[in-house]
Amino acid sequence: MLLIVGLLVGHSFITAVNTYAEMSGSGGAPAALPQALNSLDGILFPTWGAYDLAATFLFPFVAIRLIAAEKESGALKLLLQLPGTLRGKLTAKGLALLLAWVIAWTPGVIAIVLWRSYGGHIDSTETVNLLLGHLLRGLLSAAIAVAAAGLAENASSAAIVTLSLTVGTWALDFVAAGRGGLLQQLASFTPTAALRSFEQGLLRFSTVAVMLALSVGGFALAAIWLHTGRNLQSRVVSTLALLGVLTIVCVGSSRVLTSWDMSENCRNSFPAADDATLKQVNRPLKITVFLAPEDPRLSDLDQGVLKKLRRVMGRQLEVDYVAGTQSGLFAQSEDHYGEIWYEMDGRKIIDRSTIEEVVLDQIYQLAGVKPPERSIEDGFPGYPLAVQPKRAALIFYFVWPLAVVIAWWRIRR
Repeated sequence: MLLIVGLLVGHSFITAVNTYAEMSGSGGAPAALPQALNSLDGILFPTWGAYDLAATFLFPFVAIRLIAAEKESGALKLLLQLPGTLRGKLTAKGLALLLAWVIAWTPGVIAIVLWRSYGGHIDSTETVNLLLGHLLRGLLSAAIAVAAAGLAENASSAAIVTLSLTVGTWALDFVAAGRGGLLQQLASFTPTAALRSFEQGLLRFSTVAVMLALSVGGFALAAIWLHTGRNLQSRVVSTLALLGVLTIVCVGSSRVLTSWDMSENCRNSFPAADDATLKQVNRPLKITVFLAPEDPRLSDLDQGVLKKLRRVMGRQLEVDYVAGTQSGLFAQSEDHYGEIWYEMDGRKIIDRSTIEEVVLDQIYQLAGVKPPERSIEDGFPGYPLAVQPKRAALIFYFVWPLAVVIAWWRIRR
């Protein structure tokens, strides 16, 4: 795993630096859009994206082996006879897995150090938030794998269960895109979607709480089924009780809408003037969107102004996604396709624009609130930097694999 992670991170980092240099205007040319150049999107997100792949296809098998090897060899029965509880032993295994996941971050940390040595800018707040997301992502992957290993008879069956859950969350995330309602709420807590919020610089209490609850629940489920002294009925009853507790905790946590914008460019928040004006709107607002899930305008609207509105208005905002067909090609023929309805206190405004300022003006008009004076400011300056990834190929493709092989050889001796 360490060998593959180093190569993946190295390739992602080198590609990201080269792309960043092109967008910054390599060869002495000025940057085309400097405001869009920041370390989170340009360097950290693509580089650390390799760890999302590792948490999906590599790290779970490390966790499975930690449990399945003892079950298949019979060492589990000896382990249960040693002093201490099974819960304590699984806690120790969980801490070991968490430490292994942090050790696997070494190439990613090296990439950050290299970027700083090139003169690149790193914001500590959004970087720590991203690392927290990957920490929870790795812990959740380990918990799912350990739970699968506790339920299954062997490692291969546990691997099939783990990959099936992964593919299932991908399918849920894909199907729920632009659907709204309960399906979209469930999809927002899949591992990929949960990590996406951290990658965008958003720290949500509900996401952290649900990921922690599911991680603890995974190890608790493994403890139930690894206890050989319990009969099948006792295990099933304990499993149902655990699922009930997890459901209550996750549903309760998902209703907490508290979140913090940790991004340096405040991409998840409105300007201060608009934010203060929206807080004066204390009446329910319903937005009906007539756009198909495949329409790029829906993605721009949902990931832009609607995401910010949810943070400000909370439960006073209701969004209803309406599309007569599944394909944006044929949905064009519908009478209302492309329209966005704003409803408040029995009044309605219909518009087609997805631009943030236009959407806010429609809301202000419905609420009878005077729009704020938007000052023309430079805003986020961006950090263009046209550099080459010096020494990166040598470090990630030669020094790191050599160090891993030497460490493995010494440990095996």
